[in-house]
Amino acid sequence: MVLGAVAGIGRSTLALVAGLGRGVLFMAQTIAAIFSPPFYFREFASALLTIGYLSLPVVGLTAIFTGAALALQIYAGGSRFQAEAVVPSIVAIGMTRELGPVLGGLMVAARVASSIAAEIGTMKVTEQIDALVTLSTNPMRYLTAPRVLAATLTVPILVAVGDSIGIFGGYLVGTGRLGFNSAAYLKNTVDFLEMWDVTSGLIKGAVFGFLIALVGCYFGMNSGRGAQGVGRATKSAVVAASVLILAANYLLTELFFTG
Repeated sequence: MVLGAVAGIGRSTLALVAGLGRGVLFMAQTIAAIFSPPFYFREFASALLTIGYLSLPVVGLTAIFTGAALALQIYAGGSRFQAEAVVPSIVAIGMTRELGPVLGGLMVAARVASSIAAEIGTMKVTEQIDALVTLSTNPMRYLTAPRVLAATLTVPILVAVGDSIGIFGGYLVGTGRLGFNSAAYLKNTVDFLEMWDVTSGLIKGAVFGFLIALVGCYFGMNSGRGAQGVGRATKSAVVAASVLILAANYLLTELFFTG
């Protein structure tokens, strides 16, 4: 029984290490495909539309309700210490540094990683990827590189839009519900918000976008056969992308705001 338990742990460890190795190799191949010709501009434009423009509604709705709820929570907590005046500055800093990039990234991951994994997984099941290889078209350059590049470029834009909408949501609640003066609220927001707060969130957005598309493409390319395999790849892509976003967020926060 002991040997069986040890063997099971060993198999799980080896499978984890092998999976990490395949992921790292896939990432290296993707980066190489991005910077080597040919480049498929039609696929890139389609990915920009799908990942960027069509994700605006869900990111915007998430941001405005998050900013509004954040203002209420900070006001309720600050009132215990007579610190209600910090609501505008904390809403702005919280949205730009953390909540905007993370929640925007998670929403895009739920929408985009699943879509990419399902699309590419279906192409693999129906042997369309094999047909690309037969036609001397590299699937990494045709399918993966445009999507990863598009996500890396568009998610920071979505984060910037989400930050603005989230701060506006806090402004609406602050002035309409909590009794803040409109001019004073805006002044506190501008005075305490630094450029690095915004820039760090945009950098996080670029990293999150890269991870989202990379994970979606990886699980799509490695999808099992049949509808069940595509469904499993889709589920795994969303879970992996969400976990990687949270882990990357901690590492980037540690890098940007400590030491």
